[in-house]
Amino acid sequence: RESDHRAWTPVTYTVTRQNATIQGLIQGKAYFFRIAAENIIGMGPFTETTKEILIRDPITVPDRPEDLEVKAVTKNSVTLTWNPPKYNGGSDITMYVLESRLIGKDKFHKVTKEKMLDRKFTVEGLKEGDTYEYRVSACNIVGQGKPSFCTKPITCKDEIAPPTLDLDFRDKLIVRVGEAFSLTGRYSGKPAPKVTWLKDDIVLKEDDRIKIKTTPTTLCLGILKSVREDTGKYCVTVENSTGSRKGFCQVNVVDRPSPPVGPVIFDEVFKDHMVVSWKPPLDDGGSEITNYIIEKKDTHKDLWMPVTSSTVKTTCKIPKLLEGREYQIRIYAENLYGISDPLISDEMKAKDRFRVPDAPEQPIIKDVTKDSAVVVWNKPYDGGKPITNYIVEKKETMATRWVKATKDPIFPGTKFKVPDLLEGCQYEFRVSAENEIGVGDPSPPSKPIFARDPIAKPSPPVNPEAVDKTKNSVDLSWQPPRHDGNGKIIGYLIEYQKVGDEEWKQANLTADSCPETNYKVTGLTEGLTYKFRVKAVNAAGESDPAHVPDPVEVKDRLEPPELILDANMAREQYVKAGDTLRLSAVIKGVPFPKVTWKKDDLEVSPKADIEVTGVGSKLEIRNTVHEDGGMYSLTVENPAGSKTVSVKVVVLDKPGPPRNLNISDVRSDSCYLTWMEPEDDGGSVITNYVVERKDVASAQWVAISSSSKKRSHMAKYLMEGTQYLFRVAAENQYGRGPYVETLKPIKAIDPLHPPGPPKNLHHVDVDKTEVSLVWNRPDRDGGAEITGYLVEYQEDGADEWTKFQTVPMLDCVVTGL
Repeated sequence: RESDHRAWTPVTYTVTRQNATIQGLIQGKAYFFRIAAENIIGMGPFTETTKEILIRDPITVPDRPEDLEVKAVTKNSVTLTWNPPKYNGGSDITMYVLESRLIGKDKFHKVTKEKMLDRKFTVEGLKEGDTYEYRVSACNIVGQGKPSFCTKPITCKDEIAPPTLDLDFRDKLIVRVGEAFSLTGRYSGKPAPKVTWLKDDIVLKEDDRIKIKTTPTTLCLGILKSVREDTGKYCVTVENSTGSRKGFCQVNVVDRPSPPVGPVIFDEVFKDHMVVSWKPPLDDGGSEITNYIIEKKDTHKDLWMPVTSSTVKTTCKIPKLLEGREYQIRIYAENLYGISDPLISDEMKAKDRFRVPDAPEQPIIKDVTKDSAVVVWNKPYDGGKPITNYIVEKKETMATRWVKATKDPIFPGTKFKVPDLLEGCQYEFRVSAENEIGVGDPSPPSKPIFARDPIAKPSPPVNPEAVDKTKNSVDLSWQPPRHDGNGKIIGYLIEYQKVGDEEWKQANLTADSCPETNYKVTGLTEGLTYKFRVKAVNAAGESDPAHVPDPVEVKDRLEPPELILDANMAREQYVKAGDTLRLSAVIKGVPFPKVTWKKDDLEVSPKADIEVTGVGSKLEIRNTVHEDGGMYSLTVENPAGSKTVSVKVVVLDKPGPPRNLNISDVRSDSCYLTWMEPEDDGGSVITNYVVERKDVASAQWVAISSSSKKRSHMAKYLMEGTQYLFRVAAENQYGRGPYVETLKPIKAIDPLHPPGPPKNLHHVDVDKTEVSLVWNRPDRDGGAEITGYLVEYQEDGADEWTKFQTVPMLDCVVTGL
């Protein structure tokens, strides 16, 4: 029955066991139950439960808590968190029990002493360096459930993690004046990093406009109502004991520019225009100045008139002015964000202030030569504007037209070397000065001068020496004098003197007979010793003599031959067939050696052109062929000795024909060709062989192989019974050589052999003078049809066989026995 009812309700009428399951109860209601035993006599008394029973699910202890994690570790504390168990055992969790075990100990000890429902707990008072394991259990009204899985061993020490920094802003940020901006980001690190904000390397501090907010994971710098002074390089530093990270942002707070910097300078003032200049604004507003706006105003009027609004230069021409009127100039600077306040000039009257330079004084002429003169002058008054150029003019004295000496500017010097004068002509010169206003009047003309060199005697020739000699002559050589005295060297005088004599004799009578720097003195006596000297001569006269250092004995000089080989006389010379072969060398020796060219120790081919000069020799063969290759030698010989050099010449050409072409193993559909390499490979490696065949009844050759590198080939796919010719040619990189051809055709048939012996020979009849014989065909016919059988007989006891006759059939009657 329900606890609040008196009536009992039967549950079952027959229960033979000592337990029963009552169904159909209402969860949350309380019930009483009673049981009576019954036998055949009847039902006994009931036994009733003493307490009401509340109907609900059975209550157990909770499951394990989940996800026990270590959130922070220091040298003396550990912070842990966990999640509730998946099942609370049917009753609310009343508390959590956190336990720890020191590594090395067996038992867990309760950490929490008070009733704890939070799922986060910091264990404090730990000893640095100790290592612990932790577990947590959940409790309900039934009791304490199973503990969670243990954490990994945790050592008490300060956790170390280098700082990280994740910024929400880019490297550059542009902000209008008056606007607010912020720089934000996230950071991490262990131990907790220190966050520092800097601007242009100066630490920022909070004030009415600067706000700094830092949480354990985020950072923020905010600036309210930005001003131009907020422009700069901002840096956030996140630093702990393990290191630091930095983030940067270049913030540009932009505004309209400040006024241009004065005063306004009047660079040029004229009666109808002015040129003014100024300096750029001290502050361009953080943006490039896009242009200046210039206005003018007549001081007698209140109206400002525009001049230009599109110049980016800090100078401007103010046009259309009225002479004698006073003007003011107003200048604005403009950028992308607006127009500055104006810069206003002082008043300036429109009138001419400057003029062209005065005329220089009469110039002086110096350092005159046959084609140039140096003009020197003094600087004149510049007319109020700096002189920018001088103009030098020249004219022949009898001419009327002045000509500029140069088109190039002459400044700042006050002298100029005028070039390109005509020798012997008389010239005058004058100078004009030029400034920004224009060109001034010219100076008075200079005194006339003639264009010619001042001439002096030359210095002696340099390094005279005897370079060669014979039994009656000496060759002299020298270098020109270092100074020609400003006059042309007409020539040289050569003198000689016998050793022991006092008189010098002239080898040449006039200087113009020896215009060069060498001379052959002849008519000398063999065996005598002479001294030599040389003089240089110009229009002013003879120079001092220059002596050959040592006396020279007159006799033939012997020098053994010497060969200086050109590049084409290297050890090996390769030339392509058809090209020209050139071999050359420089030859020295006194007397000049006899020159001999040979090829393979024989006379060279008549087609070779041989040239011998006083300094060398050259051999040339045009349109070379392969036979021109070989060992070429050059021999030079004089009484002092001889010398020979050789060069191997290889004429690169197509190879020669292959050798010993042979055909073997002839079959009805193939044959085997072999050959030997050509005697001459053309100077290049044989790359392949070309094999061709021809039916004797056809005029056309057919290639059967064109890339074979071997010296043999199996010719296949022949037609049985057909006669063929074959030929082979070799190829190298220069082409295909001539073919070698078989002398006789071959016939494509299988080879023939004698037939085998007939089988089963026996007689079938015998008479007194004849025998009838029969036999069977042999096992092999030798590759051809059997045409007959040769019958022989032998008398018993004799050594020789006697031919009877040849029969076509498999039987025969031998008679005459």
